[in-house]
Parts: sequence; C-alpha cells; structure tokens
Amino acid sequence: MLKSIIAILFGLSLLTACGGGNSEAEKEPETNTETMAEENNEATLSIDGNDQMQFDKKELTVKAGQKVTLTLTHSGTMAKSAMGHNWVLLASGTDVASFAEKAVAAGEANDYIPTEGNAVIAHTALIGGGEKTTVEFTAPAAGSYEFICSFPGHWSMMRGTLIVE
Repeated sequence: MLKSIIAILFGLSLLTACGGGNSEAEKEPETNTETMAEENNEATLSIDGNDQMQFDKKELTVKAGQKVTLTLTHSGTMAKSAMGHNWVLLASGTDVASFAEKAVAAGEANDYIPTEGNAVIAHTALIGGGEKTTVEFTAPAAGSYEFICSFPGHWSMMRGTLIVE
C-alpha cells in the first residue's frame, strides 16, 4: 500500500513539474518602438493610427542612407474626412505648430501637406478607417526627426521620433 501511495505522489509531482506555465506571463511586453528590419541596406517599418488619434509607436529607428519602406495602417472605422491619418516626416528644425497651421491651409485635397517649403522629408497619403498606405524614402543623415499626422488637430497627439543612426 505504501508503494502505491509513493508511486501516486511521484506521478503527481511529475505532472506538476512538467505542466505548462502561464503563457501570458511568458510573453514579452510590447514596446512602443519599432526598429529597422535590416536586409541589403533596407528598412521596413509599420505604424498604426486609430480613431482615438494615436499612433501605436512613438519611436522608429533606421540607419542613415537606408531605403525605408513605411506602411501606415488606420485600424479605426471612421471616414477619411472625419478621422483621416497620414504619416509626415519633418526636416530637422521644423516648427511643428507652424507646419500644422500650413497643413490645415493646404486642405484635404493636398492630404494636408503644404506644397511650399522644404519641411517634409517624406509622407504617406491621407487614409481613412480600415485603409493602408505605404511610402518609400531614403533615410536622412543621422539625427532625430519628428513625425506627425497632419490632419487638422491631430499633430499634438499623433507624433513621434524617427531616430536615424
């Protein structure tokens, strides 16, 4: 009888020791940055905007001179005219508030991108909920560059930094 109890206890201890852990606890936490996927001097980045006027990343990283392919996804449901999003990479030293005023004046027909000046390094098209767009550009010189959504009123909440190494 004692051997049976010992065998049962041993079997239970094996099952407990070999059991799966909590898979949620083992997952790595999501970060709010995206770093380049380097292959042949190319970087592929993605960023998402939603109906709460938020980008899912505040920081993106690439290397100077890389060919960058950035995909913007609008995970919301609202129309472009009500909650449109774009991704605009600004030249170093650009006054963001002043640029945003010029973007509003440029209007929806121009995707809220001013046509004069050289403040824009790259930008996507303006998209609505459920849409996706891509832009390709060459990463500028090493430094930190601000990116924003230039849809009216969005720039103060939908902004981040492209770090070029």
